[in-house]
Amino acid sequence: MGYVVPATEIPSVEVAGTKDRFPVHRIYCVGRNYAAHAREMGKDPERDPPFFFCKPADAVVANNVDVPYATETENFHHEIELVIAIGKEAVNVPIEKAKDYIYGYAVGNDLTRRDLQLVAREQGRPWDAGKAFDLSAPITKIYPVSQVGHLESGKIWLKVNNETRQEADLKELIWDTAEIVSILSKFFKLQAGDLIYTGTPAGVGAVKVGDTITGGIEGIDEMLVTKIV
Repeated sequence: MGYVVPATEIPSVEVAGTKDRFPVHRIYCVGRNYAAHAREMGKDPERDPPFFFCKPADAVVANNVDVPYATETENFHHEIELVIAIGKEAVNVPIEKAKDYIYGYAVGNDLTRRDLQLVAREQGRPWDAGKAFDLSAPITKIYPVSQVGHLESGKIWLKVNNETRQEADLKELIWDTAEIVSILSKFFKLQAGDLIYTGTPAGVGAVKVGDTITGGIEGIDEMLVTKIV
């Protein structure tokens, strides 16, 4: 049996310290998971439960790879995030066992067509055009838990052309990594190969052609570098 059109290659991400790669099944994203960012987006973090949206698996972009300025937007934003890599199937996982399903962590950037996202939000429409577009998920190598442990605190930051835009601490997450995995596993059957972008701190902002975005997370020995072209 063959395919009626050519089969696409499975998207994957490098794994730090090995020659192996992490095959990407799905990309889940958590909306407004830092209180200050929720407020800058005009929402009350004390009343909003966690919510999720998705990007296509092939939205991943390797570190140090240029990203073209997205089409159909005049307000292209950066969002630095801790990324969870899921290592095995997870369904209805209790919080106290959730970390057992985490393979590792990475630094990610949830690139966003902010103008399209905000229009969709105001009209009660899906966010796909604002979030789930090509090359919208830059990511570093994945660092296994065996190398870095579980990241529960530590500085998360982003700079544009060496100017600080975002800076916070992972302990400021409204819903921590265990809670995110547990809650998400109640809505979806998480699979080995899933990535979860856990939300961004305050300070999101626009980038333009020629800008270089750098970002990092304390505990991950790699900086995410993306140039907009």
